[in-house]
Amino acid sequence: MAKWGEGDPRWIVEERPDGTNVNNWHWVEKNATGWSKDRLKELLTGIVIEDDKHFCELKEVTSIEGEASANNRKAKLIFFYEFVIKGEWSGKFKDSDKKYKGKFEIPNLSEENDTDEIDFNVTVSKDSDEAFKLKEFLRKSGVALIRQKMADYLNDLRHEYSKGVILPTKGGQQAPAKTVTGTNKSKEEMNKHVVDTKVSKPLGVKIHTKKIVGKEEFKCRAEDLYRALTDVQMVQAFSASPVEMEVEKGGRFSLLHGNITGDFVELIPNQKIVQRWRVKSWPDAHYSTVTFEFDEKDDCTVLNYTQTGVPDTEYEKTKEGWSINYWNRMKQVFGFGSSIY
Repeated sequence: MAKWGEGDPRWIVEERPDGTNVNNWHWVEKNATGWSKDRLKELLTGIVIEDDKHFCELKEVTSIEGEASANNRKAKLIFFYEFVIKGEWSGKFKDSDKKYKGKFEIPNLSEENDTDEIDFNVTVSKDSDEAFKLKEFLRKSGVALIRQKMADYLNDLRHEYSKGVILPTKGGQQAPAKTVTGTNKSKEEMNKHVVDTKVSKPLGVKIHTKKIVGKEEFKCRAEDLYRALTDVQMVQAFSASPVEMEVEKGGRFSLLHGNITGDFVELIPNQKIVQRWRVKSWPDAHYSTVTFEFDEKDDCTVLNYTQTGVPDTEYEKTKEGWSINYWNRMKQVFGFGSSIY
């Protein structure tokens, strides 16, 4: 038995202001969601991105979905946050009074991502060359500023919620705190405290993948086949399910009731489509890369497609899914299995 005053300090109940959580040993959590939403609105509303030719402004943050919390475990601060931010913007060319409007989205503000990995997606309500150019200016020129604003939010979060989470020890002294944030670090840190490392598996698990290579013939022109894969109404028709689709570089899509999601990496009308593509049941955040190439012949269009990064356990199911859910359905619904020439 230890002598008086020489026991494990974790279990010594000190005379302290709160009388609990000695030496900050136990888990303390503070909800930072409400404060975070207000702060994010303050940081984003009214941002101006301009140069000699363009003027754009983020007019309003319309929705913020997600949550944030600050946690203390053994005098170590751990922050969890995950938000999807949506809003509206307007802009114009400086040599014209015509205004354009659209929407923006920050889909991945999370402790899973570094600030330089945060995406800034932009759409415009009008379909014209001028509208597209203005939207692209905002997206390309605005992403650096958006990432800086998100970094400002994280610094403010750490400062605001460091207060009152690390409790004073005996004599009113504040225990020194370590802050844990960044890519996966917060979740890794929590796992260190709740998982027996002697028997646990490594946190990172390598996913073994395979490549699908295929070719399909359609009795239609390349233009029609391209539209069947990019037009919302046509995709809804052959998939027989609601579809969300932003057909632009970086635009997102969701079909088959959200079971298939991803975004467009490259779009060359009637020639090529590249997508980041995943099935809901796949490991979290794992995407494959799908490439469609259109080869129009005299009497048909040949679609050459490849898919890299398919989890090997999902290979057969995915390969079969292209035939059942895509090619056969498209031929049946649009008549692409019969000659139209």
